[in-house]
Amino acid sequence: MHLQVLATVGGLVAIDKPAGLLVIPGRAPGDAGCARELLAAQLGTRIWVCHRIDRDTSGVLVFATSAEAHRAANQAFEGAGVKKRYLALVEGRVEAPLELDVALTEARKGRMRPVRPGEAGKPSRTLVRPREIFSSATLVEAEPLTGRQHQIRVHLKAAGHPLLVDHQYGRKAPLTARELGGQGDEVVLERTPLHAESLEVPALGLAVTAPLPEDLRRCVELLRAGAAAPTAT
Repeated sequence: MHLQVLATVGGLVAIDKPAGLLVIPGRAPGDAGCARELLAAQLGTRIWVCHRIDRDTSGVLVFATSAEAHRAANQAFEGAGVKKRYLALVEGRVEAPLELDVALTEARKGRMRPVRPGEAGKPSRTLVRPREIFSSATLVEAEPLTGRQHQIRVHLKAAGHPLLVDHQYGRKAPLTARELGGQGDEVVLERTPLHAESLEVPALGLAVTAPLPEDLRRCVELLRAGAAAPTAT
């Protein structure tokens, strides 16, 4: 697999990670391939991981090609020097911006959940803005202001707008063209519809954007067509 390089700045390399690809090797059978190893082979150099996104999340992912660049990136990611924007397809109509301030804690089987009354958790904030509203779904922008595991997915579910497909936190079955407003039983969406659209690290001169991948573009086209279709009488 050839990875698409979006930008190279000062020892940092930003790629457009396809959905289904791990960032680092996993432990399950068949998890040997990962973005770090593919990029190292592609560039012919050692690669450091600057941050991670989930296996099924597509979009911007940043690596370093030197220890110095890796340290600088770590300082930016650990502080407030990075701005990320994700796109997500969620259930229901998100009519107005949301500021989700919900502390999270670890749950079973590697999941996260909102804290219950009296529990301590990790402070977590996500800003959500509707980009395009359909009949019963919304394409939203999500800007995580903290970096908790599965933060966007858990916050959206807590707000009553889970991702259209989410094997850990919502619907497990894939979505067909008919279910998205089109026709036929063609499977269109099998993964969590979350895409890391952009990432900015001003202190390091990095600003990069990844286009919406084909499967999510197809979903949006079908949702638009369904929203525009006349209601049967």
